[in-house]
Amino acid sequence: METRELRYFVAVAEELHFGRAARRLGIAQPPLSRAIGGLERRLGAALLERGSRGVTLTGAGAVLLREARAALDAVEAAERRTRRAALATAGRPAVVLAAKAGACDELLAKLLDAYSAEPGAAEVDVVLCGPGEQARVLRDGRADVALLHRPFDDTAGFDTEDLYTEGQVAILPAAHPLGVRPHLLLAEVTGLADLPLPRWPGPDGAFPDGPGPQVRDHTQLTQLIALGRACAVVPESGRTGLREGLTAVPVLDAPRVTTVIAWPPHSRSTAVAGLVRAATSL
Repeated sequence: METRELRYFVAVAEELHFGRAARRLGIAQPPLSRAIGGLERRLGAALLERGSRGVTLTGAGAVLLREARAALDAVEAAERRTRRAALATAGRPAVVLAAKAGACDELLAKLLDAYSAEPGAAEVDVVLCGPGEQARVLRDGRADVALLHRPFDDTAGFDTEDLYTEGQVAILPAAHPLGVRPHLLLAEVTGLADLPLPRWPGPDGAFPDGPGPQVRDHTQLTQLIALGRACAVVPESGRTGLREGLTAVPVLDAPRVTTVIAWPPHSRSTAVAGLVRAATSL
């Protein structure tokens, strides 16, 4: 299969409409239909059900959609990392590190300081991501290495080293009655009707249903908590540098969070190796 065919199929599978997919791809609809038909004949499987009510994926089509997305991500990742390797050869070495905005700030600062002290250290470009985005930017090649957090981030397919494990705390307005408690249970936090948990966007950019406010970044979240519109449960390190008007209370039964440094298993980058070495030495 060619990458062109995979892109064509993904467009149709996501749009579930040949006309919209053709417009998205910038091509006419007939050659798109012919390409999908040819792909089905070569695979010996129907990928799409075409009917008067529209287009739906078959079981085989759902499998190909998942595999095609992964394959296209791998191609994009290869292109991006090759370009960075070319820049390094030209004397402009750099490594891209992805981290969650507002998380493990102290660790990140120590890591960058430790790595910069290594002989021949490359320039580190830090990409600060929203929740769950670090793994995605690492998979598609926008980053060379990332700080991820289990059990929230998907580390499948990466090489990883555990850095530390911590409990979680509830971030509340300082004046809230629960703010003076020595600890809380998760059910107490999730049951706060006056302080609903925030809703973060999913990989497709859509927000899940729920009563909590829509949130896109850490700064927005802390402001909403200070205004008494939300609360949050975050790793214990999130209490560092809390703004005025907020308090952190340990949540005894919240899942423990392990911060890991992750990188693609096939990486041969000396800069990535240096960052991993610096992180595990802290």
